[in-house]
Amino acid sequence: MSLESIAERWANVNERVATAATQSGRAARDMTIVGVSKYVDVEQTRQLYKAGCRDFGECRPQSLWEKSAALSDLSLRWHMIGHLQRNKSRRTIPIVHCIHSVDSLRLAQQLELDANELGTSLSILLEVNVSGDPNKTGMLPDDLSKIANAIVPLRHIQIRGLMGMAGLGNQEPRADFAAIRELRDRLQSELGSDVQLDELSMGMSGDFESAIQEGSTILRIGSILFS
Repeated sequence: MSLESIAERWANVNERVATAATQSGRAARDMTIVGVSKYVDVEQTRQLYKAGCRDFGECRPQSLWEKSAALSDLSLRWHMIGHLQRNKSRRTIPIVHCIHSVDSLRLAQQLELDANELGTSLSILLEVNVSGDPNKTGMLPDDLSKIANAIVPLRHIQIRGLMGMAGLGNQEPRADFAAIRELRDRLQSELGSDVQLDELSMGMSGDFESAIQEGSTILRIGSILFS
């Protein structure tokens, strides 16, 4: 795909985000578009950067490692948006701006251990599975409070919000996004002002406008940018 085509798609996505934001009484500047580059090669990822994208998401740690090395000359921010195994934590931490997919206390504890040894800190989002789809990752809503309260005292990782997806084939994704937002709001009330849960990573290529309506701050957009 040519640079011109990717640039046109990037501009179109930004226009749709701006329109949805205005219709929801929000500002597009308050949202981050993460270009999900998992389906494309390094050169197409570079072309999206040239088009104006600065935040990129990968689902597989190995792809994240390889692309970040190949694109180290660019000033971009990497987001880990897929399942992360604990044995890949240490190598991933120095690369990422944020890990969206923390779905267990064991993973959080591993991230804390590795971040401590690396002498750094890390922003994370807690992934919740509001649809109950057994094929999706993420903690169940009933486990969220217990896990979050156990993570808050950890010194080297900071919870910034929640991440979630609408149920597969859901014709009314807005209801699932509203459920994620409500979980965030309840958790924020429970944890108090010492923890700022400002981020909601919700919405992908097929449903991001619905996610914007329900307060998403991070949009994970892939297929409509590249195909």
